[in-house]
Amino acid sequence: MTHEEIKTVDRSNMYDLLLTFPDQVKAAVEIGNSSTISLTSKGIEQVVLTGLGGSAIGGDILRSYLAGELRVPFLVNRNYTLPEFVGPNTLVIVSSYSGNTEETNAAHREALKRHAKILCISSNGATERLAKARRSSFVKVPGGLPPRAALGYSFFPVLIALTKLKLIKEKKVDIRETIALLKRKTDEYANAGSAQNQALLLAQQLRGHVGVLYSSSERFDAVNTRWRGQMAENAKTLTFGNFLPEMNHNELVGWKTLGEQMRDIQVLFLRDKDDHKRIQIRMNITKEVIAGYTAHVTEVWSEGRSLLARTFSLICLGDWVSFYLAILHGEDPTPISVIEYLKKELGKL
Repeated sequence: MTHEEIKTVDRSNMYDLLLTFPDQVKAAVEIGNSSTISLTSKGIEQVVLTGLGGSAIGGDILRSYLAGELRVPFLVNRNYTLPEFVGPNTLVIVSSYSGNTEETNAAHREALKRHAKILCISSNGATERLAKARRSSFVKVPGGLPPRAALGYSFFPVLIALTKLKLIKEKKVDIRETIALLKRKTDEYANAGSAQNQALLLAQQLRGHVGVLYSSSERFDAVNTRWRGQMAENAKTLTFGNFLPEMNHNELVGWKTLGEQMRDIQVLFLRDKDDHKRIQIRMNITKEVIAGYTAHVTEVWSEGRSLLARTFSLICLGDWVSFYLAILHGEDPTPISVIEYLKKELGKL
């Protein structure tokens, strides 16, 4: 695949957004470090990040990444309303990249009524206006990107804010490793002419097929969700997924019938060296079972030393796979016309 062939399809230039993602992460870290958080951790009993789509996935990844460290519950809320437990002892993180997500702004107003501790992150819009009017802690990030391409801005400033609140330990060393790894892997995946380009090879494997992603639920459930979201928005194709061990208690049985359809499914196992030892055994057995229904079973391993680097190694790969799959489908990765139609119709009511 040549760069000229890519440009013919990628008219809105998603390629450059992926290419500059390591720089975005570096900029996001600088924004997080320079932001003033006028809050303390005193009295915080739970954390709720409220957002949708590309603004919420950063919260999902943060929740999963911090599950083994954060000593208070962390919930991602995707709704107009907030859970009933939200109150003065809740840190509510309002995440809306555009600042105009109607569900998020409704939840934001509810958080104010309940006197929650509030931290807002946005590029503009009603989220910024309301934060400034109520003198809430606010982190401003650059605008103009598709929210799904702004993951660095939705993840790293919040991560650093939690370190400033002393809810988690400093992550400076892990962040440096992550940025270096992202630069290296981005250079590899951006080279569409390389026969060893893993992202392009996986996209070619998925072309014209239904994909199913399996991962552990312990640390990589959000990465699994990110892959599926990118496949939908960038490649305009549905990819399904589930987590172990839960799928071993139900979904695994569902492979038995519809044999002709099952044979064509492409299965990817997203794996990590620190998956629970029993999960690793379960994955190996599950692979053997599924191999009886489809020959298309592939393992995709994370890379890096720290959990942060390994998490973003898989995220980076998934983003590039979805990009190349879009090109192979002849689809411009950036436009999401059906979502814009939905918003327009909602705006009429």
